[in-house]
Amino acid sequence: MEQLKLLFTKDGLQYQVLKNKTVSLEQSFFVTEESPATALADKTDEILALKTYKEISVISALNHFTLMPEGFSQHDLGYDLIAYNAPVNKEEEELMLSVNKKFGVQFYYTFPKSIYRKIKDLGTTTKFNFSGEQFLNTITAKNQKEIHINLYHHQCEFFALDHKKVILYNNLDVTSEVDFLYFIMFTLSKIGFGITDTQFFVYGETTENETFISELKKFVKNLKIVYDNIPKKNFLLNAR
Repeated sequence: MEQLKLLFTKDGLQYQVLKNKTVSLEQSFFVTEESPATALADKTDEILALKTYKEISVISALNHFTLMPEGFSQHDLGYDLIAYNAPVNKEEEELMLSVNKKFGVQFYYTFPKSIYRKIKDLGTTTKFNFSGEQFLNTITAKNQKEIHINLYHHQCEFFALDHKKVILYNNLDVTSEVDFLYFIMFTLSKIGFGITDTQFFVYGETTENETFISELKKFVKNLKIVYDNIPKKNFLLNAR
């Protein structure tokens, strides 16, 4: 039996099917303005119907989230906290919690209830996680100021770390170089990070977003591309 990995982004779905840790199928699906409202759910149905899976891993990069210190236990406030960042529909969104012990933070995030129930109703062993936690878990921080950027299709998420402490996380739509650069530079100014003394690390869809990276290099001195999402390799940030 095989394992299924799913990554839900703001405008699509990427997935892998693995057998004995070898990728047998990898595809991406993106919605467009012409796509029906049910396009993402329909595609999920199609993938789930392909075969019976031993295990399913689901990562949400949807930008309905909030970041809190580890140990915050007022879970009933989860929806309200997320609502400060994005509109929330409790009837249609499942409240989820993802904890990162490595950096002592936790994420409340929501996931479409209709898709959540489709997956859970299969009765298959399933792991849900938030992309921010997954990304953070791959980072090896040093005693310096760092910006870690993970690029998707028309989307990015990033962490600001100061001497191994999480200062900020955000997840945003990226449709132009101007928007991308403005947001990064605006963030630096707000948290007091100087361009010359901050290390930048870039991950994910670096080939697709090559222009963004080229523009960023014009403003920052210390930038390293950690890895590109090589087909059948670095998918889903090496999701567990």
